[in-house]
Amino acid sequence: MAISKFNYNSFNVTPVAGKTLSFNSDADGFTTQGASSMVLIKTLTASSSSTLDFLNGSSDVVLDDTYPVYMFKFINIHAATNTALLNFQTDTGTNTSYNQTVTSTSFRANQAEDDGGAGLSYRTGSDQAQGTAFEKLSQAVSNDNDSGISGFLQLFNPSSTTFVKHFIGTSNTAQATPESQATYYAGYFNTTTALTRVRFKMSSGNMDSGTIKLYGIKDS
Repeated sequence: MAISKFNYNSFNVTPVAGKTLSFNSDADGFTTQGASSMVLIKTLTASSSSTLDFLNGSSDVVLDDTYPVYMFKFINIHAATNTALLNFQTDTGTNTSYNQTVTSTSFRANQAEDDGGAGLSYRTGSDQAQGTAFEKLSQAVSNDNDSGISGFLQLFNPSSTTFVKHFIGTSNTAQATPESQATYYAGYFNTTTALTRVRFKMSSGNMDSGTIKLYGIKDS
């Protein structure tokens, strides 16, 4: 059986814009399927950056009622300063104090490369009870070249003017020990005012390098 070749330029899916082609068992072998429910909104790349900020309505950032859930993925965040942690906070309207009230919880699982130590523990000092400090998203990381932080943060319905704003996520810290430290965190911003901005920064020093991506998650 001869193989038929399709002209790439001949595909026209204009009538179903926003959808993609996939294979099925029909005679022509094609069907359309909906676009992914996870939409990339913005990518920020650190380069000796003191902060990485996502502001609704600025630089193509969307952080409103367009999506019920927003996800931040932080990828290979490298600290310029030894033993720094990755933190975040939010604010409302045009405020830039980044001191919204937080109640949160955090625990850690760790494992050393040489199997010399492992554990699971609640992280007292990484949580807040109606605090206004930046929330910790990781354990302290070395500034060695092979160390860094990767993980995700989900923020639920930040534009709500009825409910508090929940968040949940996890991160993995590759330390110079050498050791893997997985941090699990969750909490809420105790405000019924819409959140319009999110700031990421290290507890000390700059983000030497790394990427943070913002996604919107559509209704299922």
